[in-house]
Amino acid sequence: MSLDRADASQTTRLVLVTGPSGAGRSTAINVLEDLGYEVIDNMPLRLMPRLLDGPPLGRPMALGLDVRNRDFSVDAILDLVRQRRAEAGQAVELLYLDCSTEVLLRRYSETRRRHPLAPAEAPLLGIEREAALLQPLLEQADTLIDTSELTVHDLRDEVQALFDTDPNARLAVSVQSFSYKRGLPRGIDTVFDCRFLRNPHWEPSLRAMDGRDDAVATYVEGDPLFPEFLERVTGLIEMLLPAYRDEGKSHLSIGFGCTGGQHRSVTLAEKLANILAMQGWQVSKRHRELERTARAAPPSSVG
Repeated sequence: MSLDRADASQTTRLVLVTGPSGAGRSTAINVLEDLGYEVIDNMPLRLMPRLLDGPPLGRPMALGLDVRNRDFSVDAILDLVRQRRAEAGQAVELLYLDCSTEVLLRRYSETRRRHPLAPAEAPLLGIEREAALLQPLLEQADTLIDTSELTVHDLRDEVQALFDTDPNARLAVSVQSFSYKRGLPRGIDTVFDCRFLRNPHWEPSLRAMDGRDDAVATYVEGDPLFPEFLERVTGLIEMLLPAYRDEGKSHLSIGFGCTGGQHRSVTLAEKLANILAMQGWQVSKRHRELERTARAAPPSSVG
């Protein structure tokens, strides 16, 4: 259940932040605090009714919940959500930060931390136990952010786009490129397949470059279908963005995919992002495969 901005301005917004250890809950909590939320992390559940029944704070609140809470209980959290939603004047949202087992294992290996549910055992056991324990919260989450492929900066952008309390905040647009070989990016809203355009990979002089290079962009733009494709895509997005903004949507993610995620999709993502930015939209760009190749070390942990 997402709140539109009109509702958010008339109710006390409460965001409960949870998810498996190492998935980015602490980072999300810090972002919410920067956005002006009253933040309390790991507060005992039995004390929450007293806190929430107190005088209104006049600003939104975010509570961090994880298995380290002294009296952590999935049932108690779900009961709290149901109870608070039944009360007028309080809007409760459950934000769940998820992450794949493989990435969580890597993060624990990098930090050499012990898992709270398996302090004397292998981290994998704790990760599996926690996933089973939190499954009901995952299923009931209002907002789900999968951080498996996100850096700290990516996660900050996601949380800010979704939970910024500024009533004058604009719709944030993310334009991404990717390779179909590695699947669709997580959380993508709209996807365009540009594999029908001629491929610079087969030009030896262009193979090592990417879609940000002028020579590659010129080659891709030279495809007879390119001008009409870009025009139609741009027209569609220009029509949709005001409608999404007026509906209260705070973030839209647009993806362009090609075979390797290096040439055609990058060129299209760059072109559309620049067009939208010139029109005054708040736009960010991400090239998943180029970022993956450029990282000499594993991505920074978002835990």
